[in-house]
Amino acid sequence: MSSDPFNNLDPDGEVKVLPRHLAGPGPTDLRTAWPFPFEEDWSLTQPAKGPALATSPCLRLWTGLVPEPDSRGKGKWTIAANRVPFAAPTWQITFDATTPIELLHDVHTELLDLYLEDRHSDRDRLFEDDTPPQEAYTPLLARGWSHQVKTDGTQLFHAPDGLGGVRHRYATTGTDTPIWSAWGGSPSEPSWRAQFSFGAPTTLVAAFTASLISTEPVRRSVGDIPFHTRRNLYLATATTARQPSPSSPAAVPPAAGPAPGRTR
Repeated sequence: MSSDPFNNLDPDGEVKVLPRHLAGPGPTDLRTAWPFPFEEDWSLTQPAKGPALATSPCLRLWTGLVPEPDSRGKGKWTIAANRVPFAAPTWQITFDATTPIELLHDVHTELLDLYLEDRHSDRDRLFEDDTPPQEAYTPLLARGWSHQVKTDGTQLFHAPDGLGGVRHRYATTGTDTPIWSAWGGSPSEPSWRAQFSFGAPTTLVAAFTASLISTEPVRRSVGDIPFHTRRNLYLATATTARQPSPSSPAAVPPAAGPAPGRTR
């Protein structure tokens, strides 16, 4: 875009913006990222400070947030699954803490769906997912992302604005290199990064890419939107923070609106 569309907006106001990959992380809200039934059978460890952890009843699936305020990515969200409780992870997914919260929510929602499907059937898609890779990258092509096949066994998909990408390693020689990775912002200095290890269900990758290119705007406070991406964001709607009435010096502050980051 030719100019900053947020210059004349109140920093305390809320806006809805696109594309998602440039909108900033939104609030670090565990309940938004983790749609698990904690009141039923999932466990939640949430100290006042430090790592937070959610664990499935079978103890084979866990997801956590380790804050690192002084690091570039501000910490890590990690999803891991192991075939036997307390064993080494069979597969793992990581996101920088700066990843947009909506992407995290949609991946965890799909994760819960897979878990429940496996629990109530004879399938085991958490470890034997047969979803083809095309399910994850074909929607990117449909939304105008570019496609480049490289001779090292990878294919790259770049956002139309050049400030986001997805890498798929289709020829693997081992399990140490992520099969899928993604980023938002400049490739040399990304705002956030995501990695899906060998064995991670392609269904979860597809949920991630679908959320990445979703045309449903995300809600952000104007002051929380990264300055270096503002010229590439599209303003869907804006609201201005209400001010106390001049005729009422003791006016009560307005009630809080919907929680930022929730798009549903």
